[in-house]
Amino acid sequence: MKRIITSLAVAGALALSASAASAQTLNTVKQRGQLQCGANGSLAGFGLPDAQGNWTGLDVEFCRALAAAIFNDPTKVKFVPLSAKDRFTALQSGEVDVLARNTTWTSSRDTSLGLNFTGVNYYDGQGFMVRKALKVNSALELNDAAICVQQGTTTELNLADYFRANKMKLKTVTFATADEAVKAYDAGRCDAYTTDASALYAERLRVVNPNDHIVLPEIISKEPLGPSVRHGDDQWFDIVKWTLFAMINAEDLGVTKANADDMLKSDNPEIKRLLGTEGKHGEALGLTNDWAYRIVKHVGNYGEVFERTVGQGSPLKISRGLNALWSKGGIQYAPPIR
Repeated sequence: MKRIITSLAVAGALALSASAASAQTLNTVKQRGQLQCGANGSLAGFGLPDAQGNWTGLDVEFCRALAAAIFNDPTKVKFVPLSAKDRFTALQSGEVDVLARNTTWTSSRDTSLGLNFTGVNYYDGQGFMVRKALKVNSALELNDAAICVQQGTTTELNLADYFRANKMKLKTVTFATADEAVKAYDAGRCDAYTTDASALYAERLRVVNPNDHIVLPEIISKEPLGPSVRHGDDQWFDIVKWTLFAMINAEDLGVTKANADDMLKSDNPEIKRLLGTEGKHGEALGLTNDWAYRIVKHVGNYGEVFERTVGQGSPLKISRGLNALWSKGGIQYAPPIR
């Protein structure tokens, strides 16, 4: 018995030591008084500042939710615009605390870049945009076509794989940035432009005559997009992960920005745990027990954020599709808070 107690004591001490070491990012963010979020900066619906410098987008709202959970203030975020090429280096170097930049979760990125993906905030897939005048109805009709694509992305690899698998000839025209690729496509240098389907709807709004272009029906890849953090700080990994899960669970339980205060009086045990009126789930993360209430009260649940940034309340008007809740025909689903 004595040996078991000693072992438990040692294990407890080790756990406390690991907890203290892993609290580094949260402590840094608190001491700084601000979250530093790596964002896109040029993609409508996901991360884009307006002329006054006000940022909007699905990823932007996620970072605001994270700030709300930590500070009870969604404005305590500095958005750092990052190119596709520089985004991982910025996270690895500590320039940003979290990367929320429409980034695809892949095995190589998860294992070789020193980062952890924390979940999927948008289930996407790669598609193609073409001019209606080309009279093409399927990506399978793009044999020997010139395709504009951004280099250094999963998009470039998927494009080559798709054409090779379908025994089609490909003329790839690569560009360092998405902005350059779209401008080249709009200028007629390519027959088609390819990227994630969500981004195609955003980029279509930027070409000279949007109605002259269509998005083809094929989705040629799985592109689970989500935030990521550096390896080595499990507490921060948990906080970022459960911020997304809290937003999804809130929608699942019908907790909204408008009714969050009333829901504090709910007798539903799942709602009580979510909003912190029962249990100490916030303290387990190193936050206050009302962390998820703060998120919903300041930013909203996942569905609310989706609709106003990329959904029917936005210029993109993307349908929920796979991003609908599991109970409504989609695959968005979060582990329970208990």
